[in-house]
Amino acid sequence: MKKISLTLLAFCAALGVNAQAKKDPKCANVNVTQYEPEVIFKRIITTPQIKSQEVKMVIVKFAPGEVSGAHRHPIPTIAYVLQGNISSTFNGKTHIYKQGEAFWEDPNGLHAESKNMSKTEEAKLLVYFIGPKELPFITAAK
Repeated sequence: MKKISLTLLAFCAALGVNAQAKKDPKCANVNVTQYEPEVIFKRIITTPQIKSQEVKMVIVKFAPGEVSGAHRHPIPTIAYVLQGNISSTFNGKTHIYKQGEAFWEDPNGLHAESKNMSKTEEAKLLVYFIGPKELPFITAAK
């Protein structure tokens, strides 16, 4: 439990708000590397308890021009674009996310599709999931 909480805290410290990197004032003047850490996504977790929660980090690769099938994530999802540009249609709204941008998906929303916008280059996402260990991180759309 303590290890999961520390992992979650470390990961959240490495993530920030919106797509732009921000400095976290709570961590001012604390640098452990040559470069100051940049928060790229931050979200308050409202899960009543962290007990029995599982944390997963998943690399999702898209071939040039590839379009994903419709699906849902039954647990909270944070994605970060490592490479390329991704068009994502979630709950009826389409957004284009570029390399270096992060986004949040609420649990069980309909992810109609994700598309690699390039016809010549791969696209990659780093996706972070946290939820009850008995739940899968992805299910077919119904």
